[in-house]
Amino acid sequence: MSVILKGAPVVAAMNEANAARCAALREKGVVPTLAVVRVGAREDDLSYEKGVMARCAKVGVEVKQFLLPADAAQEELLGVIACINADPAIHGCLLFRPLPRQFDDRTVRAALAPEKDIDGITDGSLAGVFTNTALGYPPCTAQACLEILKFYGIPLSGRRAVVVGRSLVVGKPAAMMLDRENATVTLCNSRTRDLPEVCREADIVVVAMGKAGAVGAEHLREGQVVVDVGIHVNEEGKLCGDVRFGEAEPLVEAITPVPGGVGTVTTSVLVSHVVEAAEKTV
Repeated sequence: MSVILKGAPVVAAMNEANAARCAALREKGVVPTLAVVRVGAREDDLSYEKGVMARCAKVGVEVKQFLLPADAAQEELLGVIACINADPAIHGCLLFRPLPRQFDDRTVRAALAPEKDIDGITDGSLAGVFTNTALGYPPCTAQACLEILKFYGIPLSGRRAVVVGRSLVVGKPAAMMLDRENATVTLCNSRTRDLPEVCREADIVVVAMGKAGAVGAEHLREGQVVVDVGIHVNEEGKLCGDVRFGEAEPLVEAITPVPGGVGTVTTSVLVSHVVEAAEKTV
């Protein structure tokens, strides 16, 4: 039986730290503030927004909402972003994507100042991840993987890590962040030859393929740590990950659950980015 790397204890620790940091900032007259920018009212956006606002309230981060109708013009959204960039009282911005079809995603992302990009969506933030500089912030889900590994005391330096999935949201930034911790990283994708064999060579396997149940016992061995980033609804209507948990859990040393793993930590990472951005203004 493996150790289950639950997200809840990680979240509790991050909440406590963020609350203390917010209190210290408020004593200096700085109120950490997040701008939430949403176009339209998609159900998944509304659900995530509700969770973000609750997490912010819990630790002392203020939230300002900028809500536009689904048929808003791109110029209107760019105007909102320009106001956020120019407002020193707003420390971070969460822009919900994907945007409606009338928007050019690249143009909108480029308009946001990297120092306020707490969700790692701008080219500047990604450049910061790849160059290991303090420009912007890493994508929250990628950092959540690292937060879990560090919280549970899993050594990274000198260990072999395989990241399955090469998106700019998780796979590539997670690989760079593991490399920063002196892990030896192999970045794989759906066309990687002999993927099961490559995965079995790793000490740490981060799976972000975006395909339910893509990784199973044939990819894994004893002694590994598995971080499952995927979240899907299976044929039975239950949440599941990219890893076939029932096959992996009896085999590996430790594994994140779905639900209750990486996803639960992501919001706390976003909040910590807002706090960090506010600290940089003091």
